[in-house]
Amino acid sequence: MGTGGVEAALRRAESGRRLDRAELLLLFSEGELLELGQAARTVRDRLTDPGVATYIIDRNINYTNVCVYRCRFCAFYRKPDAADAWVLPMDEIVEKVAETVAAGGTGILLQGGVHPSLRLDFYEDLLRTLRATFPHVHLHAFSAPEIWYVARLERLPLATVIERLVAAGLDSIPGGGAEILEDATRRRIWSRAKASTEQWLEVHREAHRQGLRTTATMMFGVGEPFSARVEHLLAVRELQDATGGFTAFIPWTFQEENTDLEREVEPVGGFDYLRTLAISRLALDNVVHVQGSWVTQGPKVGQVSLFFGADDLGSIMLEENVVAAAGATFRMTQADMERTISGAGLEPRQRRTLYEPL
Repeated sequence: MGTGGVEAALRRAESGRRLDRAELLLLFSEGELLELGQAARTVRDRLTDPGVATYIIDRNINYTNVCVYRCRFCAFYRKPDAADAWVLPMDEIVEKVAETVAAGGTGILLQGGVHPSLRLDFYEDLLRTLRATFPHVHLHAFSAPEIWYVARLERLPLATVIERLVAAGLDSIPGGGAEILEDATRRRIWSRAKASTEQWLEVHREAHRQGLRTTATMMFGVGEPFSARVEHLLAVRELQDATGGFTAFIPWTFQEENTDLEREVEPVGGFDYLRTLAISRLALDNVVHVQGSWVTQGPKVGQVSLFFGADDLGSIMLEENVVAAAGATFRMTQADMERTISGAGLEPRQRRTLYEPL
């Protein structure tokens, strides 16, 4: 298509028309960064309040670091027999939630590890305890690979597992475990069989069928071709067409330190991050919110992401362990978050997990 094709694709997206696979590939290969950003900002301003950027106060609690999958991109997991393997005691999890509430937090993100010895009743007890102790805290918990594994372990239908988790107090499901929704890439970055693209989508499809909202994520920069990122975006868009259940899309870059891929892939920088963020905003015409990733890119690039399609900067992250284990060390207070958003000329507005205002 050439340069004229890029220009035509950007104008189509700005006007609300859908981009196809060929156009998205063209934007990745030939799109100029600032032009992509300008078009993404136009789309963002059409879908959300152009004068506001949102954020949330919550906490990412990892209840265990044991995981059977041993993904090559992960520096956090431990084998079940490792000396430094752990499962958090319930009272410690409760204490972490209490600290979050005291800091103005409204939600909790609960994720493992996929522990081979934790059965469905563990997850139900955890949810029931937190729901009874903190009735107003939103429980955003358990990624698709965790839920898929429990269903397989218990030999129960996926629908039954999700129904039981909802009955115990589950409010929504995070998008973790997506990485790249293209199976050739997924197989290369795993050490063992994990939820396939279709299985990840099926967990979210079933959650949406039961009335749960979920988020979609993409971890990119593991040496995948642009075509794999495009397939990921199209898979999310197709499911959103069918269900409307995704609240937001959250792309971030692979953090390589202490992982098996550290010497195998070239780290992704801010240029590729902003390009991919902008194209994500242009591709996902049916997902209202796109989140900028200051956690992996730092507060300055996070601020710039608000000009490249993001309308939200996620959480101030009272606790985060997984990307920290791979070398991401950025931290932000609520005051820092509000200064970052205000510095971009936008009004900072705290939200709840499902993007409801406080």
